[in-house]
This record gives sequence, C-alpha cells and structure tokens, in this order.
Amino acid sequence: MRYLTSGESHGPQLTVIIEGVPANLEIKAEDINKEMFKRQGGYGRGRRMQIEKDAIEIVSGVRNGYTLGSPITLVVTNDDFTHWRKIMGVEPISDEERENMKRTITKPRPGHADLIGGMKYNHRDLRNVLERSSARETAARVAVGAVSKILLDQLDIHIYSRVVEIGGIKDEGLYDVETFKSNVDKNDVRVINDDIAQQMRDKIDQAKKEGDSIGGVVQVMAENMPVGIGSYVHYDRKLDGRIAQGVVSINAFKGVSFGEGFKAAEKPGSEIQDEIMYNETQGYYRASNHLGGFEGGMSNGMPIIVNGVMKPIPTLYKPLNSVDINTKEDFKATIERSDSCAVPAASVVCEHVVAFELAKALLEEFQANHIDQLKAQIAERRQLNIEF
Repeated sequence: MRYLTSGESHGPQLTVIIEGVPANLEIKAEDINKEMFKRQGGYGRGRRMQIEKDAIEIVSGVRNGYTLGSPITLVVTNDDFTHWRKIMGVEPISDEERENMKRTITKPRPGHADLIGGMKYNHRDLRNVLERSSARETAARVAVGAVSKILLDQLDIHIYSRVVEIGGIKDEGLYDVETFKSNVDKNDVRVINDDIAQQMRDKIDQAKKEGDSIGGVVQVMAENMPVGIGSYVHYDRKLDGRIAQGVVSINAFKGVSFGEGFKAAEKPGSEIQDEIMYNETQGYYRASNHLGGFEGGMSNGMPIIVNGVMKPIPTLYKPLNSVDINTKEDFKATIERSDSCAVPAASVVCEHVVAFELAKALLEEFQANHIDQLKAQIAERRQLNIEF
C-alpha cells in the first residue's frame, strides 16, 4: 500500500492516489469527510479554516461504494483558489503582472522551508517553496488515513488520538483504552482532562495576542493490533521505526516516542519491561504497557501508544529577523496567514499518519487481494497468539 499527493496550498486542488487497497472494502465519501472535518477544528486555528470546507471527491478505484482493488484517486478542492487564481494559475504571466500582484516572497521565515527550498530548487520567488511545504498538504494525508482507518475498522483495529501538552500545560493522566476513546473529542483542544482545557485555551489566546505561536505533544493509541506485525530481521521492517518516520514527516513535528517514551531513561529495567502473562481467552498479553505495544520492532498485541512532539508554527504575526534574498538586507520575515496553535488539529493528522503505517504494514504481512482474504489471515494470526 502506498500513496502520492500533489497540489499547492493555494492551488485549485489537492489530489491523492492510493495504491494497494484490497478489493470489496466498503468506502463512503461521507465517512472520509468526517475525518477531514476533524482536522479543520481545534482551538487556535486561523482564518483559512473558515474559508475551506474540505470535502473529498472519489474519482477512481471505487464503484457503487466498494473498492475495486485498483488505485483510488481522491480530490480535495481548495475553495480559497478563487482569490488566488491569477497568482497560482498555470498560465504564464508577464514580469509586470507579477510585480503588480505584490505576492512575490523574498524574505524567508525562520524555521520554515523557504530559504533552503529556494536554494535547492533555484526559486527566487519563495512562494514556490511555501505553497508545497505548507501544512495544507496534511489534508490529503488525512484523506489517506481515513481510508486506512476504514480498512482497520473492518479488521477490528481501532485508532484514536488526543492532546497531551500545549505550551507547557500537560495532561499527566495515564488512561485506559475505554477512557481514551470515549473522551478525545469532548472539547476543542482534544485533551481528556477537562480541568486543564481552559488553561490550554488561555495559553493559546496569550500567544495569539503576542503575535506568537506555541507547540505541544500529541498521543495516538491503536487497539487490537495483531501480534508480530513488523520484523526484528531488518532495520527497515521494524514497525516502530516506520511509524517514527511517518510521524516526524508531518509538518512541524520534531520528535516521536512510544509508550512511556523518554521517561524510560529515568527508570530501571524492572520498571520498564512489560511482564508476559497468559490466559486461555486472550492468549499471551503483558501485565503493563510501558513499551507502547512494541518489542523488537514488532507489535506485541498490546495497545500501540505513539507520542509526537510538534514545534510552534514558524509563521509569526510578530515576525523574527530575516534577510531579503535579493538585497541581502536585514528585514522582518514575511507574514503569511497562519494559526497560533495547531496542536489539536495535529493530533488528528498524527492519528491518520499512524493509521496508514499500520494498514501498510498489515498489507505487507498478509498478501491479500480482497478484504475477506485479509480478514481470514488476521483471524489466523490472532489465534496463533492463543495456541503458540
């Protein structure tokens, strides 16, 4: 299973092609759109989300509500393109027209792809960089993840996300699966502990008032993953390694951990390793889940716990110092429309990125052409955990 996205932030549309989804999987656009809507929410979002009403159109790979086994193409229209048609159109324009539009960017933003991307691809107008490096592309990745979640749901694998920290305000709670999944969407900062939700909102408001931005930590939980997905045999087949790469590929994500994560460095092995237990109903399971559902790069049947660290968004309304690439003079960086905090939305993006990595790993482990074939192989693996 793989995918390819295309499109610019203010271009006409985002397009994604997904290859490798088994045949006969029921897919409805409305189910994908529910996930797309969640990405647009969250306290701290900017005005762009008031313009865009993301809704996907399925244009290939699905017939009468079921996948065909051929590539699936999804399209997300950018409603804001109507205001950018001349600037972002494909037709050539004169230098005079370009100058009159006053949308050429020559003052790169610290922390963004602007300057290095301009160097690498020889763009003197840095808009050519920021349009593709924008987090707008995550809308396409959520669409991919939504298809992945539909597949996982059919296999009785369910995935959720929450916010753990915003701007230093932390939800220190350790939650079981039932508490996690029943509380993630009860407020607009996606934190389970309601007592600190307002503190997070106040922190976001303060950053916005000061023309600044703040980051945070998100957590993803996946339950009922069968054992042995991934491998200890080769570095590039370790499932936790693949998930880590996927998470840090999300815009502004700078760190990833599993289970208790970096806290494991503070404790002795006797408090971190998860003791192995057995009963005739569950088969093998662990007495705890400090390691977040992984051993040796493979799933061990416990809930998978992934933590992702998001840095503050680099576009600031009180911009930092930069240099104009044409004059080499000191300037304040360019201001683009942005969010003061996108951590709640980023938790949704992270959830869908992890969903894709899990679905991809399952389809590599079990070579299935249609969904019933995949279900049968998953059931066989789950039985192995009891009979081994």
